[in-house]
Amino acid sequence: MGNIEMKKYQLNRRQFSYALAGSMSLMSSARAANAKKKIAFLGTEVYQHSHAQHFLDRFSIGFSMGGRWHEPEVEIAAVYIDQHSDRDLAEKRIAKYGLKSAPSIAEALTLGTSNLAVDGVVVIGEHGSYPKTDRGQTRYPRYEWFQEIVKIFEHSGRSVPVFNDKHLSTSWGECREMVRDAKRLEFPFYAGSSLPVTWRLPALELPYDTALKESVCVAYGGVDSYDFHALETAQCMSERRVGGEVGIRSVLAAKDDHLWQELLRRDVTSQLFVSALSRSHSLPVETGYPTDRVTIDWAREALTSITGYFIEHLDGFRTTIFLTNISDFNYAGMLSDGEIIGCQMMLPMPGRNATTADFFNPLSAHVESMIVHGKTNYPIERTLLTSGMVIGGVESLYLGEKPFLTDDMAVPYHAPRESMFWSI
Repeated sequence: MGNIEMKKYQLNRRQFSYALAGSMSLMSSARAANAKKKIAFLGTEVYQHSHAQHFLDRFSIGFSMGGRWHEPEVEIAAVYIDQHSDRDLAEKRIAKYGLKSAPSIAEALTLGTSNLAVDGVVVIGEHGSYPKTDRGQTRYPRYEWFQEIVKIFEHSGRSVPVFNDKHLSTSWGECREMVRDAKRLEFPFYAGSSLPVTWRLPALELPYDTALKESVCVAYGGVDSYDFHALETAQCMSERRVGGEVGIRSVLAAKDDHLWQELLRRDVTSQLFVSALSRSHSLPVETGYPTDRVTIDWAREALTSITGYFIEHLDGFRTTIFLTNISDFNYAGMLSDGEIIGCQMMLPMPGRNATTADFFNPLSAHVESMIVHGKTNYPIERTLLTSGMVIGGVESLYLGEKPFLTDDMAVPYHAPRESMFWSI
């Protein structure tokens, strides 16, 4: 190779410095692109099998998914826990995972600076000792914390994705305000429970724009708690009907004798109640088998207590949930041609039929996806409407099991075309 040719390949010190700087810049950009998104984790209380414990564990070390272990794609930058009791696990979990404990919500979001310093916020406002409303609802600080988060977003001039565990608030006005703030500041807002995304038995995916006329869920739990789960079980199916969701006009909550009287007046609802109940794996039995055929009459004798919400949608669609002494979540729907379809939403519950609550895995995956990709897989309107249904049921009970009528819960939306429940 001649001298002239050699000079083409020789770099002087200045050129080398520029080349090195460019290479380092590319490497830095690549590292930045591959860096995990940082999240602020806000929880009310952490104890064994509490929601905060389930999410804290999964975002710290991962979870099983599709037959393999999924490493977290986000990093917990700071943890704020509001309450500590004699069953507290917060300090041990924070120490175990080497996390940073923040003394306030602001500190968790700003990491000690004056502005927002994280890429996502996870709010687990469930469990702990909080005041009750005159309707008996627990005032978890979801709305108040959301307000604090919004103020930090506004002060910082930017916003990031937010997840809110379960329903939004005990006040319809507050629920609406939370959704309006998310839209105003244009940040992804995901909320709700694991029921729409957990496994289904069988793996029923209701086709988009299905000619569905009514939905029923038979489940367990109490008012202003597991009623929300039952409503989400039904709503993730109902929203796929022709025309999409439009909102509701009334909720009638009834218990025991009043409920049975109301149910017997509704033929389709009665058929769906029996169908959903027939999918349960936890029916009252005698020596390991139901004492008789599963019918309305049998259920009336076998189920020691029952509470239901009879919901009328603005387009004439009906949703009904029943909370009684079984321990699973069962869905049944009737198509316009009279065919009944259904499934069970699988909840492998610790202490019952599992040691781990792996139905939190798919929910964690959807939350993680929102933070990493900056968009939600489900419209926040689903949780807005189911929050309103809970409020309507509570109000109906407060009125003495009289109908709660509303002209303010028109919540039109369309579900995503893919259900995206856990099928692997």
